[in-house]
Amino acid sequence: MVQAAPDATQLLTLRDITKRFGGVTALDNVDFYLSRGEIHALLGENGAGKSTLIKVLGGIHRPESGTIRIEGGPAHIRSVADANRNGIRIIHQELSLAPNLSIAENIYLGREPRGLAGLHRRRMIADAEALVDDLGLKEIGSVQTLVSQLSVAHRQLVEIARALSCQAKILVLDEPTSALSEAETEALFVTLRHLRSQGVGIIYISHRVEEISRLADRVTVLRDGRAVGTQPTSQIDRRELVRLMVGRDIAEHFRRPVCRRGKVALQVDNLTSPNIHGVSFDLLYGEVLGLAGLVGSGRSELARALFGIDVIEKGTIQVDGRTVSLRCPQDALANGLVMIPEDRTREGLVMTQSVAFNLALPWLKQWNTMCFPDMRKRREIVDRAVRNFGIRVDDPERGVETLSGGNQQKTLVARWMEERPKVLILDEPTRGVDVGAREEMFDIIGSLVESGMAVLLISSDLAEVMQISHRVALYRDGRILRTAKASDITLQEVMEQLTGAEVDENR
Repeated sequence: MVQAAPDATQLLTLRDITKRFGGVTALDNVDFYLSRGEIHALLGENGAGKSTLIKVLGGIHRPESGTIRIEGGPAHIRSVADANRNGIRIIHQELSLAPNLSIAENIYLGREPRGLAGLHRRRMIADAEALVDDLGLKEIGSVQTLVSQLSVAHRQLVEIARALSCQAKILVLDEPTSALSEAETEALFVTLRHLRSQGVGIIYISHRVEEISRLADRVTVLRDGRAVGTQPTSQIDRRELVRLMVGRDIAEHFRRPVCRRGKVALQVDNLTSPNIHGVSFDLLYGEVLGLAGLVGSGRSELARALFGIDVIEKGTIQVDGRTVSLRCPQDALANGLVMIPEDRTREGLVMTQSVAFNLALPWLKQWNTMCFPDMRKRREIVDRAVRNFGIRVDDPERGVETLSGGNQQKTLVARWMEERPKVLILDEPTRGVDVGAREEMFDIIGSLVESGMAVLLISSDLAEVMQISHRVALYRDGRILRTAKASDITLQEVMEQLTGAEVDENR
């Protein structure tokens, strides 16, 4: 894979960008080029330097060396305001909309049209409608709708509309499909292709290699802070992309753990709540039960109910054959149930604290007895977790927010394993992690299962569920449609049942 040389048509040129944090080199003489009307994918493992490069472009970080040129001229970007003035807009994974305001109010927030009597609301609504129509974003609906009422996919479209209302030349999207269904992803792709046809340059960051060949014109791969190279997407296959990202070959199929089916660990009968409708299943020690469902099917609500977060209206839950009442997470933990939530940064980790703080937090009573902390005991707990789960951190007292997504996920799992739980509930365990970290995560799951733990794996990545689970429960609209051995059902059958598609066998 070779780096293409810039030419006169380049919209954006980054040359020899170097950025260091203390003694760590995050970017090492990185080159990157973006043309007008191009979708350019930026790939790399977590920690490869993608976010740092984008923050340099967005004026959040200042590089030690290197140059930025836009439309052939030098661009001095020392702040977010500088980036905005140069037509650069970055749409981060965590959207920055105001949910209590309308679509139109969000688009023009801080730039509202004014009249003699103050805010000119009628003109703002008309301008927003014209913009949405011009961008081909009619699926957003009425621009007077509150953002809080929109799906994640439509909120992203509002972010795009807001960016382009400021005459953005360069649009950066960071993991835009991580929370989208397949249909929503396709709708987003239609929008991005439309913007490309209008001459907007798009930098597209994603861990999902399979998306790149469908969407991007070119791809640049970063590894360990260096640009491995740039090439047209049509000239490189998925396997080669993955190898370039991680520096080694990654298995296309994950190894299903050896099934050591034991007695029933968890028995759920007729579980009912506002979003769960009579769900029943059993989970054995030493197996992975995959709960396969599309985004919006209510899978996370089931996980929350089992962990005592959401109220259960009706039904019974048994652990080791004994009926238990799970009215709060403390009840679930006391009965040997642990949940790894879908959103690790908001619901899992304490992002303002250190790795060590997060790992030692559940075991406070062990090392902080009688109000006198035993720091040696705390350090033993932390070191054991870091070692056993391969968490890559040079100093556990470093902030957990500095870790890559994969290492944050390993931290979240590791902190519950000082005393092994009976049942591990994993809700989207590989969301937002790269292909290498995904492989490591499934190795961890496999070792836990083979040691006898019961695992309930919830994921919208149906291929993953099929590959690693021993049994698969098909989940739609808060109900289990069918449970089968993973070896007895095909991916096509799973998709047909989850989408409600009917197959005409006479075709």
